[in-house]
Amino acid sequence: MTTTIDRKTPDHSASEGLSTGRGFTTWFRKHLVWIALGTLLAGLVTFLAINSVSGATDSRRLSARNPAPDGAMAVAQILGRHGVSVTPTDTFEDTLEALAAKEESTVLLYDAQGFLDHSQLEEITAAADRVVVVAPRLRTLNGLDRGFGPGGVVPEGTQVTEPGCDQEDAKAAGRVSAQGSVFSGSVVCYAIREDGPGLYAASADGRIVVLGSRELMDNQHLATEGNAALVLRTLGTSADLVWYIPGLGDISATDSNPTLNELAPRWLAFAGPWLGLVALLAIAWRGRRMGPLVFEPLPVVVKAAETAEGRARLYQDSRAVGRAAENLRAGTLSRLARHFNLGADATTEAILDATARHVALAATEVRSVLIDFRPQSEGQLVQWAQQIERLEQEATAR
Repeated sequence: MTTTIDRKTPDHSASEGLSTGRGFTTWFRKHLVWIALGTLLAGLVTFLAINSVSGATDSRRLSARNPAPDGAMAVAQILGRHGVSVTPTDTFEDTLEALAAKEESTVLLYDAQGFLDHSQLEEITAAADRVVVVAPRLRTLNGLDRGFGPGGVVPEGTQVTEPGCDQEDAKAAGRVSAQGSVFSGSVVCYAIREDGPGLYAASADGRIVVLGSRELMDNQHLATEGNAALVLRTLGTSADLVWYIPGLGDISATDSNPTLNELAPRWLAFAGPWLGLVALLAIAWRGRRMGPLVFEPLPVVVKAAETAEGRARLYQDSRAVGRAAENLRAGTLSRLARHFNLGADATTEAILDATARHVALAATEVRSVLIDFRPQSEGQLVQWAQQIERLEQEATAR
């Protein structure tokens, strides 16, 4: 009779899977830092790629694609919902192309740095049916050539400004709240004083409008008072709006800053060489040719006489007569006190009394020489130093 024994065969696949899982866990823990950095880098690249492709946002101030508080996306979106086609442009050439493709259009120009020159502003003014300039610099204002001029700023404590004019857009918008510059022109609204410059200035024909404050149209202040009504009525007069913010690439090739030679006065061409010659003579006069450095082993012992002579030369060069006199006075009083055994805390009166008893001068004369006299010149200092030296010799000789 044969007995069959059923023995279980070990499951090699399960053990292999367990070892593989442990190996992956060990590898993952070992490279966890690199995996995290790689994931972060991949997410950043994906985010930048999506933003670059979509081009939905723009961080520039008053940009039609900027949703930040200092942007102006809200104005652009509201105009778009009311049938105005808004075309943002970033270069001068794109702006002219956009204007050429439209019969009647308005240009919003915000040139914060004054990149455009006079000729470029003339081309935009001629190509557009209407130009609205926001917070222009003096260079931009002069390039408009329509009688506009700067007039200061809105007073800091001003909360709201009334229209104060008969312009239809301003009358319909009512009062506004904004801080910024004010300008003069043929038509002025929101003036800071009677018959003065205002936040809204326009040419006589109404083709050019200057808004003096960015706060009238940025996202943060658009809903304040009548800001939105004024801006939307000003920009929405045409079916097409070209929103132009110039950049560095719009600077004209012929537009260059004046050189130092152009800025210098004419007389400098004659006086300059003479001034240079005088400077060279002064250097030769005051300059001293030093010899080579002398290396000495440290510590260096300097004689007291050399130190005293060096300080005396410093006082002489700086004309420090009073400081030198005080040092001589303090040294004399200290030596007299030590000679008469008066101690380190001896008063001036005690030193004067002891000195007066050992010299042939009255106490008042001793005080006059040692304490009261103040030399005013180097000659008086030398004479006075000789007097106190003789006085000290006489007092210590007895």
